[in-house]
Amino acid sequence: MADRTQGAGRPRQRTGHGRSQRLVVMGVSGSGKSTVAAGIARALGLRFVDGDALHSPENVARMQAGTPLGDEDRWPWLERIARALVDEAASPGGVVIACSALRRVYRDRIRAGAPDVRFVFLDGPAELIRARMAGRAGHYMPPALLASQLQTLEPPGEDEPDVLRVDVARPAEAVIASAVVWAGGAGEDGSATGPD
Repeated sequence: MADRTQGAGRPRQRTGHGRSQRLVVMGVSGSGKSTVAAGIARALGLRFVDGDALHSPENVARMQAGTPLGDEDRWPWLERIARALVDEAASPGGVVIACSALRRVYRDRIRAGAPDVRFVFLDGPAELIRARMAGRAGHYMPPALLASQLQTLEPPGEDEPDVLRVDVARPAEAVIASAVVWAGGAGEDGSATGPD
C-alpha cells in the first residue's frame, strides 16, 4: 500500500492510452469520501458516483435508524459498486466512486467484479472525523454509527498494493492533489511522489 503521508510511492499509471481509470475513495463516514472523490473526478475528467446512492432503501432506513449494516446488507450494495466501476457505457473514460469498503473482504468483492480498481484510503484520527460528522447536515448516517464503522474498519495493509493511504488531517485540496498524482493525472516524469 502506498502511503502519501509518509512520502512512499509506487509507479503511477497514466490516464488515457486505452485504459479506463477505476478508483474507489474509501474510509469511514465523515472522512471526506464524497468531497475527495468528486475532486479527483473533476481533476481527471471522470464521472463521480456517490456510493451512498447505490444503497437499497432498506439499507438507508436501517442507517437512518442508527442500526449498523451487516454483511448480508452490504453484499448486494458492493455488487452494485463493482458494476458501476465497469460500466463503460455510463463511464467510458472511467469513474471515481465514494464507498466505505471498510473490510478486506469488501474490497476483495469489489476487486472480483472490477479487477483493475484502485483504492484511496482516507485515514485519520477518530476525534477529527467525529467532529466533522457533528458539523455536517443533511446526511442520513448519524454520528452515533461512527463507533461501529471504526470497529468494522480493517485498514489496508502492505499486501494491498493497489491502495493509497492519505491523512485526512491535511486540507482536502492537498488530499485530492496527492490522489490525482498517484492515479496518473499530473506530472510527466513517472514519479508517484506528491505533496506531503
